[in-house]
Amino acid sequence: MPRIPDRFIDELLARVDIVEVIEHRVPLKKAGREWTACCPFHNERSPSFFVSPQKQFFHCFGCGAHGSAIKFLMDYERLEFPDAVEELARTAGMEVPREGGSEHARDDFDELYAVLEEAACWFQRELTQSPAAQAYCTQRGLSADTLRRFRIGWAPSGWDGLQRALGGNAARMQLLEQAGLLASNEQGRRYDRFRERLMIPILDRRGRVIAFGGRVLEGDGPKYLNSPETALFHKGRELFALWQVRQLASTLQRIVVVEGYLDAIALHQHGLPQAVATLGTATTPEHTEMLFRATPDVVFCFDGDRAGRGAAWRALEATLPRLRDGRQAYFLFLPEGEDPDSLVRKEGGAAFAQRLAAAMPLSEYFFEHLAEDVNVATLDGRARLAERVRPLLARLPDGAFRDLMQQALQARTGVSSRAPAATAPARAPARRASAVRRSLVREAIAVLLADPALAAEVAPPWSFAAASQPGVALLIELLELARARPGAPVAALLEHFSGRSEADALHKLALIDFPEAHDLRSEFLGALAQLTRQAHAERLDQLTKKLQQQGLSAPEKSELQALHAMRRHGQA
Repeated sequence: MPRIPDRFIDELLARVDIVEVIEHRVPLKKAGREWTACCPFHNERSPSFFVSPQKQFFHCFGCGAHGSAIKFLMDYERLEFPDAVEELARTAGMEVPREGGSEHARDDFDELYAVLEEAACWFQRELTQSPAAQAYCTQRGLSADTLRRFRIGWAPSGWDGLQRALGGNAARMQLLEQAGLLASNEQGRRYDRFRERLMIPILDRRGRVIAFGGRVLEGDGPKYLNSPETALFHKGRELFALWQVRQLASTLQRIVVVEGYLDAIALHQHGLPQAVATLGTATTPEHTEMLFRATPDVVFCFDGDRAGRGAAWRALEATLPRLRDGRQAYFLFLPEGEDPDSLVRKEGGAAFAQRLAAAMPLSEYFFEHLAEDVNVATLDGRARLAERVRPLLARLPDGAFRDLMQQALQARTGVSSRAPAATAPARAPARRASAVRRSLVREAIAVLLADPALAAEVAPPWSFAAASQPGVALLIELLELARARPGAPVAALLEHFSGRSEADALHKLALIDFPEAHDLRSEFLGALAQLTRQAHAERLDQLTKKLQQQGLSAPEKSELQALHAMRRHGQA
């Protein structure tokens, strides 16, 4: 699929003013060289959200949110990366280019979206022609407004109704097959994939139809039949009704995750328009990241049977790595024999809302589930519980919630998690450049992020690459990135590492301010020179030991002599 080139991201972030982007959405106040506000991503009374016009990024010292103008739009407006780039480019009067795919491929996607939209309209028209389907909708309590809002339709019986309506020629038939609307038998004959099913369109985050879920009214076959995965649809990355829920972005406080399409639709119809559904798959890490981008609180609602609790635990495991401070997850288990659709129709929206309000916090369900078959009254039982809990706690991001979960483990078992205590978040921008001198690598990275143009001062091969200090590979990657993208703002370099484990550490180093009179060039080159000396000293020690133990090859002897000479001249 075509991608947005890095050079455009660099130019975009260099052209826009992050202060202006954020100030249109959050009131900022000048604070020295930066701007500050109460963080829009968590509740706080005193400002801990800072915006740096020099480095073109934001950082919250309370919840840890950080990034470029693109990342701010992703988090604040609940946009995906390409959509955030498009929005930012629009305000800057720039056209977003694509590369890595042909223009013909882009046209194919436009045509796929178009044919899926046509199919949705056709299914909707067919619903008005089917008394049986309309009776089923009435039986399920689906109002005319709900049918219209979710664009529910009907796939009639027969093997070629959709083909006859939307096919027309070989190219159109090919598109219908690529869209997942047709299937083929062993003889290669195409037929309509969906027949005699209530058709529920699945929308992407722009409200475009990308797939369908078909619900059988009665008879044989699976209850639900989903579109196969296509170029537009990946079920592990999509959530049904998320587009409808996101229309409430300004007031959205929580999202409820259920398992079925009609479960989600029923909750919407009964005054709970926060419900989404997974698409016949377990909750994935991609799902949880999408959910927490939209809201700080997520309630997972499952049947109370064994299958429902199994699905709930899988959802918990997918959620743990995303639970940074300010995010909360809850679990609601329904009475046996009930699902959200049946229960909300039986007791009403207000009663169901009370159930949601009383949902079990993740922390409570976490320890309850892990201790189900453990006797915590015995030493052996407490040890077993601790061993089960530790690897799961390690998945939590650093922060207050992780600290409290570790304390809860110790309170239940008397055993420490042995995890290092997280430091309290700073409440003001870090200013002490001397803090990075504890590590030469961190010092070099911090200075390079303060002035990326310094990368042009050095060139490969990197003589310090063999140094054993942690982070050398990251330093080299950052150097190569800055050299390959001269003039790129710091925010663009950090954007390259977005989603990676090193991203938070890099951002913290980028926060360090050096005095204006500070000689960054001398400090940077000095740090690299010292790293080089360390690498040479380590190599000298290796060769000396090998010489004593088993002897050296001719090239190694020459290398050893060169290193001794460098040491005599103070270079190693």
